[in-house]
Amino acid sequence: MKYTSLGRSGLRVSRLCLGTMNFGPLTTEEDSYKIMDHALEVGVNFWDSADVYGGKGGEGITEQIIGRYFAQGGGRREKVVLATKVFGGMGRDADGTNGWPNFNGLSAKHIRQACDDSLKRLQTEYIDLYQMHHIERSTPWDEIYQAFETLVQQGKVLYFGSSNFAGWNIAGASEIAKRRNFLGLVSEQTHYNLNCRKPELEVIPACAHYGLGLVPWSPLGGGILGGVLQKAEEGRRASDRVQEQVEKMRPQLERWEQFAKELGEKPADLALAWLLSNPVVTAPIIGPRTLEQLDGSLRALEITISDENHKALNDIFPGHKTAPEDYAW
Repeated sequence: MKYTSLGRSGLRVSRLCLGTMNFGPLTTEEDSYKIMDHALEVGVNFWDSADVYGGKGGEGITEQIIGRYFAQGGGRREKVVLATKVFGGMGRDADGTNGWPNFNGLSAKHIRQACDDSLKRLQTEYIDLYQMHHIERSTPWDEIYQAFETLVQQGKVLYFGSSNFAGWNIAGASEIAKRRNFLGLVSEQTHYNLNCRKPELEVIPACAHYGLGLVPWSPLGGGILGGVLQKAEEGRRASDRVQEQVEKMRPQLERWEQFAKELGEKPADLALAWLLSNPVVTAPIIGPRTLEQLDGSLRALEITISDENHKALNDIFPGHKTAPEDYAW
């Protein structure tokens, strides 16, 4: 396994991040344990979750599974750089339909409660990376950072990150952190892949400027970059949403999968390797449902994307070549 620093911090994380969103809804607890065991075996020490993951509103099923795994001992927790998120609505009435007004967002009250609840579910004393799942437009940064500083002082959180932020959100948050003499954000988790390159306009430049490590989610574009045409030929049916997207992009995907074939690589591995070739990217989030899918992702760490290959990929999936000043004049 290869490791790198998470943004400008001294925290060392694996170049692939284990996404746990499938734990519970799509992957049984027993199989989730096997995946986490194997992740540690191959050196994947960076694990990502969220309080809202698990498919049942307010219960935090995924965090509970991870917590029961850590409770088995054997140094499991100490080996892992554990990331989870705060923002989503976790308060429900008995029938699961109604959320209370302070059980979501980034008020100091909710941050405090959400962190304590995550710690209980995860059966740990601290969270390595606590991420804001979305931008909170109605809460001032001074309130958010005051709550974060308290969590650091209490030893409950070590680092903070953002998710789904715009470039100017990252800039504003980082400047206010400087004013408070607070470390601030060390990472941004964003939707980024060969087919979704909007972060190149402002998010990636902002991360580079302020020293945030980029953690791309959906690195295979919801499966569209994972060899979907080849899988269809093998009789593996994609979801209706993916099938509809395939028909819109078929000529482009044919070029993509043919290019991967010419390089002797699987499309999914090449898509991950392309992300890893960006110096701002810390680790794409992989969400394996099986051990085989986890092992398959490891090949991406060995692929080198040449300048010639970058040009070919930019031709297939055009990005924003003049970013971050794509529209400035």
